[in-house]
Amino acid sequence: MLAPNIHNGIHDGETAAQLFGRKEGLTYNDFIILPGQISFGADQVDLSTRITRRIALKAPICSSPMDTVTESSMAIALALCGGIGIIHYNNTVEEQVREVRKVKRFENGFITDPRVLSPDHTIRDVDRIRETEGFSGIPITEDGTTRSRLIGIVTNRDIDFEPNRDQPLREVMTTRLITAPEGISLREANQMLKESKKGKLPIIDREGRLVSLVSRTDLKKNRDYPDATKNEKKQLRVGAAISTRNEDRERLAALVEAGVDLVVIDSAQGDSLFQIQLIEHLKTLYPQIDVLAGNVVTQAQCLHLIEAGADGIRVGMGPGSICITQETMAVGRAQATAVYRTSALCRKHDIPVVADGGISNIGFLVKALAVGGSVSMMGGLFAGTQEAPGDYFYKDGVRVKKYRGMASVEAMEKGGAKRYYRDDREIRVAQGVSGLVVDKGSILDLFPYLQQGLRTAFQDMGYRTIPELHAALEEGRLFFEARSFSAQREGGVHSLFSYQEPVLGVKERTHAI
Repeated sequence: MLAPNIHNGIHDGETAAQLFGRKEGLTYNDFIILPGQISFGADQVDLSTRITRRIALKAPICSSPMDTVTESSMAIALALCGGIGIIHYNNTVEEQVREVRKVKRFENGFITDPRVLSPDHTIRDVDRIRETEGFSGIPITEDGTTRSRLIGIVTNRDIDFEPNRDQPLREVMTTRLITAPEGISLREANQMLKESKKGKLPIIDREGRLVSLVSRTDLKKNRDYPDATKNEKKQLRVGAAISTRNEDRERLAALVEAGVDLVVIDSAQGDSLFQIQLIEHLKTLYPQIDVLAGNVVTQAQCLHLIEAGADGIRVGMGPGSICITQETMAVGRAQATAVYRTSALCRKHDIPVVADGGISNIGFLVKALAVGGSVSMMGGLFAGTQEAPGDYFYKDGVRVKKYRGMASVEAMEKGGAKRYYRDDREIRVAQGVSGLVVDKGSILDLFPYLQQGLRTAFQDMGYRTIPELHAALEEGRLFFEARSFSAQREGGVHSLFSYQEPVLGVKERTHAI
């Protein structure tokens, strides 16, 4: 069967082998993909992929482990939409573990470790839990643990209008409870929730002790987010970053205990003895955990990490919008060339490639996949969203958030230097900068926009799935064309007095030419 952009042996453009066979490195902006024949609707495109050997995603999107990009709110939103978030490690072990646990507890058919309080606790204690962990319905047991009998529950409606936040919970809790017996199926529990119109359904044993909890909000999330990235326990999946330093082996153990699904070894230059030893350590002690190794940009680097046991390879050295590694260190590689070369080697070992950095729009996301990436990792595209850490403020009348590279002086002062194999006492040479990004709204609005853009692009190329696209790439059935500077200018907005630019499908911004 002919490719969708070949008819009777007629085609023009260049194959990837020809395009990348040149001596210079190429960025995403240096080429364009030639269209194929449309024979299906955009809604028939399946964006399913893998980020590692064993972890599948419904969309080829993950977030960067940066302290101005990914904590639990970002990871939850991405997992609900079909991607995955990677919690940064510019924090204490306890803080990172807490963020991972927030994601794991966010959605679970049976919440087996619910937060409970005693009747002697106060409304203020509930406020604190709601603020830090997002829970709104708190079961009340005799002694504040699951070892004693369930005697009540406190919900928002019980305490929202109570002026005295030091009031004991025994005075406000609901004591007439609808409960279910231990051993009930999730389907039966869900049906009881629907019929009772309650927000929470406690599951108790024969002695009346709380065993688990089922939440109405989880039912709604199951309905609203059918593509959510979950494990076999129906928990949202989440990744977490660690460094190659010896002390981070304790961090690794704590993250595994917290239920992390994916460990990302976060190194600016990942082809090191330190990382190889860490991969071997991780695979020996925790073979059930997948590891995403990197960052690398050459085939030889990939092979070293794959032979050590890596389940996925993270590719990119210096292409990020806040990264100045290539300028400062004179080491790295143009990102499109790096993804193409490394993915060619990784496909032979059935290892997914995560294209990290350089994605500023949907077109670059498409190109990252077209040259061999299985997933794109993004930082700047997600910075400035509601779910990104940090507070909004106004700069020259524009609502913005702070965004910084993990190699910026500011980030390194908080611990970001761990990914650069250097001692905190040494002179710091920044490989990143700090900046501001405009408010982009919510990930829950941005993610569907990116998905729809990807589906439309796949329709234009003539391929329904990422594996089909990669097969065409490898077999020389996908065609490209190099772009001159004039072609790049022609492909953008030009020759207007002013125009309205859609900002990631969320807002519009006026530009004067």
